[in-house]
Amino acid sequence: MESVKKTRLKTKPKDKSIMGTNKDEAHIQIRFITKQERYAVPDYPLSVHSSIITNELNILINELLRESNDIQNQVEFDFLVCSQFLRSSLIEHIAERGVSTEEVIDVEYVEKHPSPEPKDCLIHDDWVSAVAVCGKWILTGSYDNMLHIWTLKGKHHLVIPGHVSPVRAVAWISLNDDSASFVSASMDQTCMIWSWDITRNFVECVYVCKGHRRSIEAVSVNYDKTLMATGAWDNMLYIWSTSMQEDDDGESASKRARSEYASKIKTPKSAMKGHKQAISGIVWSDKTEVITGSWDHTIKTWDTELNGIKQEIHGDKCFFDIDYSPLSRVVIAGSADQHVRLYDPRSTEGAIVKARFTSHKQWVVSVRWSTVNEYLFISGAYDNIVKFWDTRSPKAPLFDLLGHEDKVLCCDWSNPKLIMSGGADNTLRIFKSNHVEY
Repeated sequence: MESVKKTRLKTKPKDKSIMGTNKDEAHIQIRFITKQERYAVPDYPLSVHSSIITNELNILINELLRESNDIQNQVEFDFLVCSQFLRSSLIEHIAERGVSTEEVIDVEYVEKHPSPEPKDCLIHDDWVSAVAVCGKWILTGSYDNMLHIWTLKGKHHLVIPGHVSPVRAVAWISLNDDSASFVSASMDQTCMIWSWDITRNFVECVYVCKGHRRSIEAVSVNYDKTLMATGAWDNMLYIWSTSMQEDDDGESASKRARSEYASKIKTPKSAMKGHKQAISGIVWSDKTEVITGSWDHTIKTWDTELNGIKQEIHGDKCFFDIDYSPLSRVVIAGSADQHVRLYDPRSTEGAIVKARFTSHKQWVVSVRWSTVNEYLFISGAYDNIVKFWDTRSPKAPLFDLLGHEDKVLCCDWSNPKLIMSGGADNTLRIFKSNHVEY
């Protein structure tokens, strides 16, 4: 982590109203610190009234910036006290955390994240239930049984029939300049692996993955793109090879075609049993480690080499989606109790649940981490809203992304600059996410 910038105070702020003028009013000593060096100010302790709030701290820090850094434009900041954003008065915030008012309180300030801006709305013929972005392409799956490919600029590029029931999940396997491959999972109990010749704009189903006996709800491809995991309403976790060239035993695809009744059938490498109800969320957390969330109120971590459960986390309600951040090495999960929870499966101190994010009014069915910022994630719910969160602000999201007229079914943040969400209003909404370096 970048070191915290600290320098000695040369001048004291002139705005006495911010510091508090009533002699009977309780005061607290604070010290401003930041990791954003361009906004560094002297760190001399300042006396402020105990009921000071974010707006007043913004006025104070901007005055200090004008005096010490010659920054004349007003900059909006958020303030971290005891590792959480200040969302009440300072005295209430530190009282909740048992911090003494006799201490000098470190107040870390970070540039406020700009609000994501609505960018596009892509109309489908039915519910948009799956979305994944790779490079300059958007892949969507719909309840009309179709897959669609779009450009990042919102142009419809290709429609792909093949499934005979709604598509529930999609994921990219590979992408280069002239070709790509991806997978789709459907209520028709199959996954299809597709090869796309981008130059000719021709898509072919290379494999139909058969094994699940009920609707497939989730699919995830591992980091080196060699394996994928699927979960379904049959409660089973299957691991598959993504290889286009060879079968699992090294047999060539042509030999396999001659030896089987259908050349396109792919069978799983392994099948793992352990959940008692539908698997609704899957994510790879390591080369041989998969994490699943289920309607049976559990999150399980699996070892794909040993084909067994490594860890189990119990919740109070159904889990509908999960995501893992390689940056922070923690898991977020959306639940039927309308909350998002943050879990640290590797925690050896205290509870595994590290935070609960409360704001949605309906089931939270989709969650996705930022790929570039360890603190940020999004959540989509049946209340028609996508919420933009910072883990340091569990009591309130940074932003509500509005626009959907029916429940949100899926979301994606693979491209750091674009947040996408699909819904039961037949639209894929795209928001521009302005990245801020913390």
